[in-house]
Amino acid sequence: MNVPASGRRVLVSGASRGLGRAVARAFAANGDRVAVHFGSREEEARTTLASLAGDGHALVGGDLADPSGAVAVVDAAAEALGGIDVLVNNAAVNIRHPLAETPYEEWVAVWQQHVAVNLLATANLSHLAARRMIDQGGGGRIVNIGSRGAFRGEPDHPAYGATKAAVHALGQSLAVSLAPHGIAVASVAPGFFATERVAPRVEGPEGDAIRAQSPFGRVGSAEEIAAAVLWLASPAAEWSSGTILDLNGASHLRS
Repeated sequence: MNVPASGRRVLVSGASRGLGRAVARAFAANGDRVAVHFGSREEEARTTLASLAGDGHALVGGDLADPSGAVAVVDAAAEALGGIDVLVNNAAVNIRHPLAETPYEEWVAVWQQHVAVNLLATANLSHLAARRMIDQGGGGRIVNIGSRGAFRGEPDHPAYGATKAAVHALGQSLAVSLAPHGIAVASVAPGFFATERVAPRVEGPEGDAIRAQSPFGRVGSAEEIAAAVLWLASPAAEWSSGTILDLNGASHLRS
C-alpha cells in the first residue's frame, strides 16, 4: 500500500485562514488537490481556495462540533475529490479562561466547546477519513495539529492545553491501530507562530517577551509548520508514524 508523493486528495479542516490556509497552499503547491474546510468563515475560505495553485480543489463547509456535521464534511470532500488520501486535523478553538477569573458556568461551556471541536471533531474526522482510506485500499496519512501547550502548560487556556494533549495521545493510538492498513498518523506540536489571530499580541507590548521565548529571538511562521505537515504526509515519512514533532524554535525542550 503506497501513498503517492503528489496528486493526492487532501482534506484540511479549519482552512479558512492562518495555519490551515498555509497547509492548504503547501499541499496545492505540491501538486495535490485540496478540500478547504470552513466552519463559519466562508468568505475567508473562498480567499484560501482562490489562492491555491493548480486546479481541482473544493470548498466544504460544516460544523465539526456536531458529529453529523463531520460526516457531511467528509462526504462532501470525498465526493468533490473522488476520495481522501490525506487528512489534516487543524480546526480548533482557543478561548482564554483562566480559572481564577472565569465563572463556573462559563468555565463549563468553554471546556465543552474545546472538547467538542479540538478533540471529538479530530477523533470523528479521523474515523470517517480512515475508513474511506481503508476501503480505497491504498493507505493514507493523518496529521494532527497539536501544541507545545500540551507539554508546557497553558495557565490562561487550560482546556486548549488539555485537549491538545489528548489529540497527541489519540494520534499515537491511531498510529498503532491503522498501520496494518498502510495509514500513518503523526502530530505536530507548534510553539508560538504568527497568524492573523495573534498578530496584535506579537506586534503589541508583549511581543518582545513572546519572541524571547525562543533563542532564535522570533516566532515561527505558518509556512514553517505547513512544511512539516507536508513532509509528515509524504511517502518518506511513514516510519515517523506515531511521532509528535516539536516545532517551537527550542522554546520548550523535552526528552
